[in-house]
Amino acid sequence: MKEKINVLVVEDEQTLAMIIKDTLEEKDFKIYLAADGEEGLRKFFSLHPDVLVADVMMPKMDGFEMVRRIRQTDKRTPVLFLTARSAINDVVEGFELGANDYLKKPFGMQELIIRIKALLGRASVNMMEQADSRFEIGRYDFDSVMQILMHDGTKQELSHRESEILKKLCANRNQVVNTKNILLDLWGDDSFFNSRSLHVFITKLRHKLSQDSRIRIVNVRGIGYRLIVNDL
Repeated sequence: MKEKINVLVVEDEQTLAMIIKDTLEEKDFKIYLAADGEEGLRKFFSLHPDVLVADVMMPKMDGFEMVRRIRQTDKRTPVLFLTARSAINDVVEGFELGANDYLKKPFGMQELIIRIKALLGRASVNMMEQADSRFEIGRYDFDSVMQILMHDGTKQELSHRESEILKKLCANRNQVVNTKNILLDLWGDDSFFNSRSLHVFITKLRHKLSQDSRIRIVNVRGIGYRLIVNDL
């Protein structure tokens, strides 16, 4: 008998929470519920779920703040945000705090199940790839597991999404990394909305690597991005 996937759902809409619980438990998931961010935080650290599914707008503590606190000590458990918001800045903020995916309300239960399983699959791949987690980028040292970028003794903490994008660029240095591949691997789909979100993260990475003028992240129009480090 296979082990059930343990999911903590933090959702203040009780009707939606119960629909998720009833539907997913029929599909061999074990669902735990919390009604606000404070309760979600307590249950997360007591239950150690395989996946966290959280609403953004909640009483007492919103989903963003809850995940920010979780990511201070746990950077690996996959997080999926449920949100009625669609503004690019809100989605980017969620990813910067450490979310792995988001699903806009209203959504279908089958799509939620697919997203959860995809997150678990990517988490397994990331665990297998940990041996290739350190990179030298010019005068920077990058640890993709710890999500740390070091330069002349100065440490910058990257968000999960920034770290995953930079890791892909480092693993394919001087080669073009296809935009569609990045979006499918990290976002789950290659919509125009997600493409804009990726561009925002590329801009942030350029800024964080700006202390070494030899480093460039080049946009190859219509294809993707390339990390270039020029030799002295």
